[in-house]
Amino acid sequence: MLTLAPTVPVPTARLPRSLCRHSVLCPTADSPDREAAAVVVSHPEQGWSLLCNDIVVFDDTGDLLPDGQIVAPHRPTEA
Repeated sequence: MLTLAPTVPVPTARLPRSLCRHSVLCPTADSPDREAAAVVVSHPEQGWSLLCNDIVVFDDTGDLLPDGQIVAPHRPTEA
């Protein structure tokens, strides 16, 4: 059986530079443009991607922030 350690809040920051393979710095997790960060891991079959600033973005446009906060889906409304 797999046992998981309790999660501890993580400060919002970028992943170590050694993990970033792009030249432009990504916005931090608390920036308004946080979803513009580069994709580090993508699992389209599961509907999520991990960004360089440690945010998990979901296909429904919701986000999971590094500190555990949930951002509700924010799809554009039709005019």
